[in-house]
Amino acid sequence: MASANFHPRPNQSKVLAYSGGKMGVSAVPGSGKTTTLSALAAKLVREANLQRGQQILIVTLVNSARGKFEQSVRNFLGEGNLGTLYRVRTLHGLANDIVSERPSLVGLSDDFQIVDEFEAKAILTEAVAAWFNAHRDFGVEEYFSAEHQNKEQSRRVWRERAADIALEVIQKAKDFRWRPDALRAALSAATQSLPLAEMFTEIYESYERGLRYRGGVDFQDLIRLALDVLEASPDYLATLRQRWPYILEDEAQDSSKLQEAILRKLAGESGNWVRVGDPNQAIYETFTTANPEFLRSFLREPDVTAVELPESGRSAPRIIATANRLIEWSLKHPNAKLRQRRPLSAPFIQPAENNPPDEGANVKILWQDQRSSEKEREDVAKSVRAWLADNPDKTVALLLPTNANGAKMGELLQQLKIPHVEVLRTTTSTREVARTLHHIIDFLAHPTDTAMLVKAFSAWLREDGEATKTNDAVNQLRKLKYVEQFTAPRDKDWLLDLRGNSSAPEKFERLEAFRALIQRWQDAALLPIDQLLLTISGELFKEPAEFATAYSIALHLRSYAEDNPEHRLADYAVELGQIVRNNRKFAGLGEEDDQFDPTGFVGQAVVITHHKAKGLEWDRVYLMSVNNYDFPSGDPFDKYQSENYFARDRLNLSAEALAQLRALAVNEPYREGEASEQARLEYCSERLRLLYVGITRAKRELIITWNTGKSLDLQAAKPLPALAVALEGGEANASS
Repeated sequence: MASANFHPRPNQSKVLAYSGGKMGVSAVPGSGKTTTLSALAAKLVREANLQRGQQILIVTLVNSARGKFEQSVRNFLGEGNLGTLYRVRTLHGLANDIVSERPSLVGLSDDFQIVDEFEAKAILTEAVAAWFNAHRDFGVEEYFSAEHQNKEQSRRVWRERAADIALEVIQKAKDFRWRPDALRAALSAATQSLPLAEMFTEIYESYERGLRYRGGVDFQDLIRLALDVLEASPDYLATLRQRWPYILEDEAQDSSKLQEAILRKLAGESGNWVRVGDPNQAIYETFTTANPEFLRSFLREPDVTAVELPESGRSAPRIIATANRLIEWSLKHPNAKLRQRRPLSAPFIQPAENNPPDEGANVKILWQDQRSSEKEREDVAKSVRAWLADNPDKTVALLLPTNANGAKMGELLQQLKIPHVEVLRTTTSTREVARTLHHIIDFLAHPTDTAMLVKAFSAWLREDGEATKTNDAVNQLRKLKYVEQFTAPRDKDWLLDLRGNSSAPEKFERLEAFRALIQRWQDAALLPIDQLLLTISGELFKEPAEFATAYSIALHLRSYAEDNPEHRLADYAVELGQIVRNNRKFAGLGEEDDQFDPTGFVGQAVVITHHKAKGLEWDRVYLMSVNNYDFPSGDPFDKYQSENYFARDRLNLSAEALAQLRALAVNEPYREGEASEQARLEYCSERLRLLYVGITRAKRELIITWNTGKSLDLQAAKPLPALAVALEGGEANASS
């Protein structure tokens, strides 16, 4: 049954002994849960006496895990035509299968459309904009602190932030099955003033109208509708139970209420359901309705066989001790309310037989009284360069809290010519194509702006930053007073004068070539945005992959234009900027997140977010920005990313909006501020687990750094001094 390279440990053998019923498996990082679950799936395929049309159903969280499982099960099964006897699906994929087979049960046509994330965001943005056009000053008096009520900048940020809040609120409302018509009816009967509920119910209604107009549903709808289908048709539910007699669920710590309800329905009261996960690695709670308590409760059910996989062969004992020290500290967390939430809990990690040895292993916390985020990046880059020079055959990752942080780190590594790869929303190559187009479109939208012209020329040169700084032509452009003297000269041709007065006129040949292009692009500026981008790209990009990426961007902007017909060049430049800054997920040609394998990038620094690093491992790991902003602990002086600076009383407007909607949905009183406090506790809990995930990515070396932020007022994250105790001699090291 097992492949030649898999020799189950005793606890893994307990999982593999499963033959039916309900089982819950709590697996620590590096315990081999994917391999064990894949081996179990292969065993059931061979031994469960499946009938014609029956399959082992494996449910994963994301596509990357799906691909990994398919390959792993295939490896265990070896040669033979057994692939039809198991099915690996993400939750959204499973929900789509269910809804697609019986769309009429939930009022959908057979050819219903799934609206992708970009189009859904466009519909929502339009709904939010329309709402603010009708309620221009909403929220200013109700939710702004006094000092910000008359600041236009704060009002603008609020309107921009409202779209993100609306997205989060609607996604969670759908996961709680709160429909806009029911919320509207409850609002009509409400005796309590709930202004945020009124606002987001109206936006929710407008968003749903936009989906219906397109005859579609969004990804979040699929989960809700799948459960509706199962509840609407007992006969169809019985068919699915017959089709999938065994359900194996991975990453169960990230299960939401709806996901658990769907799988519980499919398994039935006496069905065969195996749930594998680690509550200590639940890192999506603040983004979704996922909650590790669902798995913890399942493990306590009387008819569930609970098994632990506490042994990990990934990390050196010193790194394991650091992770366990974080669990110990969490169990005695100085914030009593946070401690009661049990952010981290047993089992502690136990070393397996063949872990990397402590000899040569390294755990360091780099202390410094004041260090800006820019200085932190420079220090880490210097350390990475030196380490790669000595370890060209090893793997290394830089874990950052956000995609934007990661993009800045990637840009620095690129400037310093340190070999690296980015695993962010978009990759370096895609962003470089987008950046070039962004600067050129930005200039075409602002044709009299000298700074924009310089950026467009520098982007066209496509040289590295240092070469551009010393380029004579660039420096001359910066001195240009009137752009028209270069782009559309009449009586005076600035470029001719420049060349005539130069001892080396050939230096400015590229300026002449660039001017010819700019003049052609200005003539083409009235074309539809996709045609304009393709016109520019045809003269910019020679590599097939670059042009293919540009073509994808052109299609993206065409769709964006169709959803926003009033937008002009400046708006398209802003959208391109979102891709450049990693605020928009966008994949270029051949870019797959599905099965990123660190072993394929030996000798390169991998720049990745903490969230995306889950499930991966490297020889050396840098955990960056581990301060009390990115990893708060609930102290009164902590600040939180989700709390807008302009909001009064430190209100989390997203949490308060959800609380007001909940008050309507379940008919309970709303008390302002309680949801904001709970949101802080949830966020602190999740960030503590995220720190744990980061630590357990390291096999041999772990370097933890932090910065004091722009204002130099941040502190090291509260667990760091406690982690230092786990290091040799109880002291934090001062260098890498």
